[in-house]
Amino acid sequence: MSREVLLLVDALAHEKNVDRGVVFDALEMALGSATKKRYDGEVDIRVAIDRQTGEYESFRRWLVVPSESGLQEPDKEILLFEAQEEIPDIEIGEYIEEQIESEAFGRIGAQTAKQVILQRIRDAEREQILNDFLERGEKIMNGTVKRADKNGLIIESGRVEALLRRDQMIPKENLRSGDRVRAYILKVDREARGPQIELSRTCPDFLLKLFENEVPEIEQGLLELKGAARDPGIRAKIAVVTHDKRIDPIGTCVGVRGTRVTAVRNEVAGEAVDIVLWSEDPAQFVIGALAPAQVSSIVVDEEKHVMDVVVDEDNLAIAIGRSGQNVRLASELTGWQINIMTPEESAKKLEDEVHKVRELFIAKLDVDAEVADILIEEGFNSLEEVAYVPLSEMLEIEAFDEDTVNELRTRARDSLEAIENTASGEVSQDLSSVDGITPQMIEQLNAHQISTRDDLAELAVDELVEMTQVDEESAKTLIMTARAHWFN
Repeated sequence: MSREVLLLVDALAHEKNVDRGVVFDALEMALGSATKKRYDGEVDIRVAIDRQTGEYESFRRWLVVPSESGLQEPDKEILLFEAQEEIPDIEIGEYIEEQIESEAFGRIGAQTAKQVILQRIRDAEREQILNDFLERGEKIMNGTVKRADKNGLIIESGRVEALLRRDQMIPKENLRSGDRVRAYILKVDREARGPQIELSRTCPDFLLKLFENEVPEIEQGLLELKGAARDPGIRAKIAVVTHDKRIDPIGTCVGVRGTRVTAVRNEVAGEAVDIVLWSEDPAQFVIGALAPAQVSSIVVDEEKHVMDVVVDEDNLAIAIGRSGQNVRLASELTGWQINIMTPEESAKKLEDEVHKVRELFIAKLDVDAEVADILIEEGFNSLEEVAYVPLSEMLEIEAFDEDTVNELRTRARDSLEAIENTASGEVSQDLSSVDGITPQMIEQLNAHQISTRDDLAELAVDELVEMTQVDEESAKTLIMTARAHWFN
């Protein structure tokens, strides 16, 4: 029997032109598969063939797993404490083996081995073809539509096949068998049973690579593409910057009489492409990205990464675009959330923000509206600014003397500390820490011996209405706000 094994190995190795080790491995797999059929469960079988004599042995084995994890596959796993009863120094990840009767080697074994070897050869050839293709470093595949299946189109380029999924095709584009196709190599999945390369004609990178192919100045390093945003088949925006001041980046990408941008558009089903000048200044970049709309003013909120862009009525529709397309693409390209508004809407928003800051200062700094307005006019918008801007800057405010400035800074810091304690679970009992309460209301409550948050929380709605003359709804809201920490 051992002589038969060695003869078969030599014959298959010679016939298929593969190494003897590959044939031995295939035979071990074939014999292991045949042995598994004697068991009901999904067991783990190892077959070892002696490369010199052809003799072979079979083992059933169990993987050692942590005791606390439990058995996920009882037929081929064993807990660590059980394995240590047999082999004290065994570790997790090792195997416990038990020798079993080997499957007789015969015609079935030889046939199975031959099938395994053929499959291994096919896999090796497929891997080599894929590696040869990927080594070229190409990002765009040029191929032909071979056929359609349930997932999309199979694109063939030489001996390589790739998959263009339906959601990666440009909408309304009708591709048929035999059509020439260019697409971006989106990813490579070496574990896939079918085509291992996935393509895309809708991703922004495809558009950027098309421009790189059409504009030699990009490859030369004179121009750089900074990004792209697309509504596939309809409209796109790309950002470009020059590293040579003598070059017009937008004109270079457009080409003489629009030849370069037209070539790109033809490849993406007539998709309109706006070429935007990239800028290090985010506001300037956003203004360019919103073209052809004319921007009146812009407010940048770096903390929230938001820009409020003001345009007049004539430019409002252009800035927003059909179904919000222009502002959406500009937002994707720049990475900023863009809010388009009219001058009236901007003025209303500013007025609302000023009102909120005024109420904050009145409530938390215990000042009147006049002092709050002075702070706002001097550019103060938060308690943090009042508390921590350099003292010299606040002393420049003509309306305040040094004592007033120091008192305002102290009150701001005390309020911030109270807010911080509230956030950490240490709820301030100071009435001024209750949102919505005013200095006047605090005086009225103090007159009725209500001096803490809990005192306020214990009041009935009608009692608070009688003490402060607020309406019933406001009284209810204040009491629930004061009680909030009870429930938290």
